[in-house]
Amino acid sequence: FKRAEAAHNALIVGAGERVDTHQVDLSARSGYNLLGYRSKDQYDWASEYYHFDWEYAQSPEQSSWISTSFNNNFTFNVERGGFSKENVLSVDQKGFKHILQDEADSFLKPSQVRLSSTVTDIKYSDSGVEVTLASGNKLNAKYALTTFSVGVLQHPEDVKFHPELPKWKREAIDSMKMGTYTKIFLQWEEKFWDDKEMGLYADPYRRGYYPVWQSFDHDNFFPGSGIYLVTITGDESERVEKLSDEQVIDEIMGVLKNMYPGKDIPRPKNMHFHRWFNDPLTRGAYSNWPASFYVEHQENLRAPVQTLYFAGEHTSFEFYGYLHGAYLEGKKAGTAIAWCVLTGGRRCPATTGGEFKNKNTFFPPWYEVQEVY
Repeated sequence: FKRAEAAHNALIVGAGERVDTHQVDLSARSGYNLLGYRSKDQYDWASEYYHFDWEYAQSPEQSSWISTSFNNNFTFNVERGGFSKENVLSVDQKGFKHILQDEADSFLKPSQVRLSSTVTDIKYSDSGVEVTLASGNKLNAKYALTTFSVGVLQHPEDVKFHPELPKWKREAIDSMKMGTYTKIFLQWEEKFWDDKEMGLYADPYRRGYYPVWQSFDHDNFFPGSGIYLVTITGDESERVEKLSDEQVIDEIMGVLKNMYPGKDIPRPKNMHFHRWFNDPLTRGAYSNWPASFYVEHQENLRAPVQTLYFAGEHTSFEFYGYLHGAYLEGKKAGTAIAWCVLTGGRRCPATTGGEFKNKNTFFPPWYEVQEVY
């Protein structure tokens, strides 16, 4: 485990060295290999998974070496402008949504909100935007801000744009990846596991097979609850979503019997998890930057198209994949639209979107990335 932790730290440092010496981006797997860290057995798999996949929702093969390292620093490394090295679990029963709802209550009126309304079509032009809902109702505005996940944008059948989004925008959308992060909550009448908060399961045949376990029946969380949480991500999440609940429980029971040999473990009385990948409102959990995704792609992903603006965690260079990335991007785009409205269109930001060619400049330093807004 400590070897995997040291390897992940070296991966982050190595990414900075590649940027400083103007070397190309590679997958995080290539980074691990070049730094001399190669998984040898199931224990390496589990330890590496804990430090990498458990954060980014995809494997090192699917992830950018440089971008994931920057992403880590911008959030966790205080010396690099991050928030905190601590990574904690919120158990406040009001949830994260309370923060946003409380802020919205300070200015948003109920008449300005449409709940349980699914967007099916968006028609845009220089003169405005028309949004069609599944109910058939239409909404018209001078400007619109789309905050669909990149996963939804990658499914043209979910939301249709008229006219079709330009090629440079579609390329940026399809070049980003959408990770799936699945937390499976299980509940028993009585706790049968030990008092440790965290545990890893090292399957001898499959990497990422129900690997990270967390006890909620713990003094730090909900003692006496009988709740055990297991997390899966990426391709395993997508596979498991195709199974029935009973099939999922069957697989989990097989894992638990390997984790606690000799114990008579009953089937859980309750299980809950959301199938994010197959949910047409999300199509995954959050975005992940692959090695083939350029900074210019990211700029195009964020850039407005005429009167149509885009925001979400996937448009954030520093904080993609995180809630604070979505919040800050929405605030930037909202401010830009407000200036458009207040100045009658005279202070609208010019779009930076468009086709780009390979300049052979490799991966530009993060401080050269220009903010759109």
